[in-house]
Parts: sequence; structure tokens; C-alpha cells
Amino acid sequence: MMKRLAILGSTGSIGQQTLEVVRAFPDRFQVVGLAAGRNIDSLATQIRQFHPRLVSFADEDRPVLPDLVKAILALVAGCHQVPMEEMAGHAEVDLVVVATSGKAGLSPSLAALKAGKSIALANKEALVMAGELITAEANQRGGEILPLDSEHSAIWQCLRGEAGGKEVARLLLTASGGPFLRRSGQQLAAVTAEEALEHPTWHMGRKVTIDSATLMNKGMEVIEAHWLFGIPLDSIEVVIHPESVVHSMVEFVDGSIKAQLGIPDMRLPIQYALSYPQRWPNPQLGRLDWKQVSSLSFEPVDMDRFPCLRLAIEAGGKGGTYPVVLSAADEVAVELFLSGDIGFLDIARVVAGSLERHQGTAHPTLEEIMAADAWARQVALEIGRKG
Repeated sequence: MMKRLAILGSTGSIGQQTLEVVRAFPDRFQVVGLAAGRNIDSLATQIRQFHPRLVSFADEDRPVLPDLVKAILALVAGCHQVPMEEMAGHAEVDLVVVATSGKAGLSPSLAALKAGKSIALANKEALVMAGELITAEANQRGGEILPLDSEHSAIWQCLRGEAGGKEVARLLLTASGGPFLRRSGQQLAAVTAEEALEHPTWHMGRKVTIDSATLMNKGMEVIEAHWLFGIPLDSIEVVIHPESVVHSMVEFVDGSIKAQLGIPDMRLPIQYALSYPQRWPNPQLGRLDWKQVSSLSFEPVDMDRFPCLRLAIEAGGKGGTYPVVLSAADEVAVELFLSGDIGFLDIARVVAGSLERHQGTAHPTLEEIMAADAWARQVALEIGRKG
């Protein structure tokens, strides 16, 4: 049976790799919708190749659909522009791939789930900001949240065939440690954006690459895992695993541990989510060569050197709107760092200052979440500019 996809964030790293998987199985997938931000040339190329019926374009600096895309749409019969939320809930879409960055993934994720659809979720911020709302919507409407992150996909695969949360003692999220695992605090203070964007293992978008360097992404993944699998935050741990071969582990109450291993290639978890509940052979994907795996090492995280991880876990423990502020402040801080306005270590300072000023709201509505997000962005910008 042909599975009809809407891919949100189609021109980003995860979106492009999703389309690579689609190309490998042309008889199994139909791309119904493509949504992108600023990368007009890539979007135009994708429209030419996949002939979607629905296209969404969102760029605050360029709100009018560019002439190039208009010309391409005119050549594709039946193709028209719609808002991302409408695309996510469209009757002709079976599965929504949410590969956008930042808060942009929240509204379409909710729209898809409200329409009873399943989402393949790569957007960390959606669950960090509104995990309670998103999981409640999925439970009420019958849609599934299929994780695309390699760590959450690993846990999901380890839990298949198990009884569930009552048999789980711990979730163990692995982290490569990023490019600065062995650097001192003094060396971290001098890190440039160019250095931070050179991840040793994974090829990702700019925002998540910086979050990987600060380990903020791993803190967000802890919050994500809590909502995805219903496991208490204090039963979720992060361990450094530089080889990036073990993608995460589950420890059960009897002491047994299951781990999911594989080459560091995001197409593997992407394909697993798209093909679920089946597994398909794909000759384009590599295999782990055990002759070259000389060792698998693990070590605890130094929270003093990676304060963003600690801030994220603390915000997740407080709950309510604190994770919203964490996510928004981090997004602002990362942009300030990439533009050269603050240093690498200032990212944690901006996030910490924003969280300290916040007066939280428990069990927030969507409106309260968006208000907290807007407040945090303004506060983070003020803190960052004051230096």
C-alpha cells in the first residue's frame, strides 16, 4: 500500500535525507506535501522531482511566494500553496514528517494529531515546549508519534515486544560528546562558530549542531524521552559514547539491558519510522563493520563543562512553561552565537538568565505556551545583548 507523506522542513538535513529514503522506495511512498523555509532553490528542485499537490513556504523575511516557486507550481498540475497546518491535517496525507527546526514544528504537529494522523517527529522543540498537549492529542485522536531521532528510535526499537514502562528501570541516552568533549573551560571560551559547526560524527542542521556541541540537544532529548515513553525524568540518564555506534539503551527491572546499534546514518531511523511496523532492506544504507569497531567506550557527562545539559534537565523537572523558556532562549542564544554577538559559553548564560527570571505556569494552554515563548525570546535577546 502506498503511504502518502507530507514532509515539513523538506529542504533541511532531515527533510533531504527523508527524501533519499523515499527515492529508494518509489513504489511505496507518494509525496503529497512539501514545506520549506528559506531554501527556495532546493524547494523548487523538489517540486520538479516529486510533483506534490501541496506546497508550503514560510519565510518571515520574504512572506510572498517567490517568482521561481510560482513558476514551478504553474508547471505542476493540481499543485497549490497552503499553510503548513492545513497540509499537516489534509485528508490525502497519511503520515506527516516533522523535520522543521525550532517552534515551527509545534503548530503543524498538533494540527496533524487533531486530524487523527501519525507524525514522524524529528523536531525536538515541539515535545519540549508542549509535550503534555501533544501526547494528550495523540492519545485522544489515535495518532502515533514515531520518533526520528536516532536516540529515541533506538529506545523505541528496544521497547518493541516488551510490556512497557512498568518493566523499565532506566533509559540510557548516548551522546557522542560533540566536537569539544576533551576541551578545557578556557578552551571552550574561545570556541568559534566554525569550530562548533564541525560535528565529529553526524551531519545535521546548524541549530542542532550547535546544540550538540553544548549538549543542549541531549537535555532536550531527555525531556522528549519522558513524553514519548512515559518514563520519569529521574529514570533517564545520559552517557557519553564517542563512537556513536550504540544509539541508546534500555535497562529493565531485572537488570537486563537492550541496546540498538548501527552506523551513524540518520537514514536508518528515518526509514524505520517510515516503514514501521515493517523493516525493509535498503542497499543504499551501509552496514556496521565489526572488523573496524575496536572498542565501545562509555563515560559520565561532566555537567560543569556542559551546563546546558543540566539546565535542560532542571527545566524539564520543573515542567510547565519552564521547558518552553529553555527552548526559546536557547534558540535566540544560538543565533546570537552564530552571528558573533556572544561567545560559546554565553549560550548557557543566556538560557540560565532567562530561566531565572521566569515565573512558571503549570499545565499551560497553547496560548500560554506561545506567550511564554515570546516572553523568553525577548528576555534572552536582552540578556545576550547586555553581555
